[in-house]
Amino acid sequence: MVEWLPESYWLVRFLFQRSLAVIYLLAFLVAATQFRPLAGESGLLPISQYVERSSFRERPSLFYYYPSDRVIGIAAWSGVALSAVALAAGPYWLPAPYAVPASMALWLVLWGLYLSFVNAGQTFYGYGWESMLLETGFLAVFLGAGPSGPPVAVVWLIKWVLFRNMFGAGLIKMRGDDVWRNLTAMDYHYETQPIPNPLSWYVHHLPDRFHRVEVLGNHVVELAVPFLYFAPQPWASVAGAATIGFQGWLMLTGNFSWLNALTIVQAIAAFSDGVLASLAPVSAPTAADPPLYLQVLAIVLAVVVLARSVRPVGNMLSETQVMNTSFDPLSLVNTYGAFGSITRDRYELVVQGTTDETITEDTEWRTYEFEGKPTDPTQRPRQVAPYHHRLDWQLWFAAMRRSPRRSPWFPAFLERLLSADEATLSLLAEDPFSGTTPEHVRAVRYRYRFTTPEERRETGEWWSRERVGAYVNPVSADDLRLRWGR
Repeated sequence: MVEWLPESYWLVRFLFQRSLAVIYLLAFLVAATQFRPLAGESGLLPISQYVERSSFRERPSLFYYYPSDRVIGIAAWSGVALSAVALAAGPYWLPAPYAVPASMALWLVLWGLYLSFVNAGQTFYGYGWESMLLETGFLAVFLGAGPSGPPVAVVWLIKWVLFRNMFGAGLIKMRGDDVWRNLTAMDYHYETQPIPNPLSWYVHHLPDRFHRVEVLGNHVVELAVPFLYFAPQPWASVAGAATIGFQGWLMLTGNFSWLNALTIVQAIAAFSDGVLASLAPVSAPTAADPPLYLQVLAIVLAVVVLARSVRPVGNMLSETQVMNTSFDPLSLVNTYGAFGSITRDRYELVVQGTTDETITEDTEWRTYEFEGKPTDPTQRPRQVAPYHHRLDWQLWFAAMRRSPRRSPWFPAFLERLLSADEATLSLLAEDPFSGTTPEHVRAVRYRYRFTTPEERRETGEWWSRERVGAYVNPVSADDLRLRWGR
């Protein structure tokens, strides 16, 4: 039966905020363990480059004024601690007059800290789920806490983010690669996605008919279902459930950082307390109206979001749609979209080193192994998401090109390997030199494909690969200084 009566969202808010806290916790853990070797003082893209090439107004960040590894570490671990407080529903346990302002302060600090990492992270933080987390996290500031319910307007603004997330992805696919229109995209996707997971090999080998239905289902969920987010209950919940099921399938078959998990968190806003209570043995308290000041702030927020939505919506509806773009330095309202094109061939960079002082045909090369990206053909693809291995992702992008000219961080990466830099090596799964320094390193470009079931039965390998050429010929530390001035 369609419900036209006003719904309450106390349970929705509680579940949404706890789930968002988990995403923040993961994001800050990634920052704590990876930001410094990637974009810190001595990172592959040093934070000094961000300070020199940007203004605070263009890309506001705490690290613009305090570009030090110590401050980066304090900010990251503070984010971890505050995310844990949010996960434990800290503000909810405060007396009623203090719960809402405490919650607002907590979520605002989390947003501000993460904004600092995104705006200073350069290439390594250039992903759509970063701006999506910031936009979603900013809305969480205005949801309130404690015995009062959330402003309904803010719940609808979360639906608006979800709509742009899903509908934008659907539009860019239909406008982009022909494989989305002829329903063959999934013939390639599982094999060529940035970091396949343990199920990717199996799903890749499912019948073609299954893959055609997959693509058709993708179009329905991304282009038709989003309009139901704004329908009355139970239709909005049906749309939310369809979105969660779709994103859950993507999580089962790939590694897309927290993109899918964050979309699931957004989809919680499509439900209502009544629907949640009917699905689980829980009951929502009788929530009071939000404080007047929070209701006023929610109205102001809605006006700001709608005004700032003009450019993102214009981009989304444009024939020249650009995906994953922020239109303001605070990432308050953004445009989204993923996989507008599908690569047909998978390329990988195999990075190797040797202790030989002179390179000959008999030189023995040892291979560096990574946490997520494929290297060893016998290694089963790993499950790493929703954790995000940023170096592995950038190596996937770098491998699409024939040289490192458009990956300025890559020579610095080789330099760190030649010096056995401990921070850089912490980003890898295996250092074949156990902390000692190689004399030379190189990067070889390969074309990878999944083995067939017959090949895997015979060889035990998950991948078959073919050498395409040299990405970086053998170089020593002196060679790097002469060639790249490092």
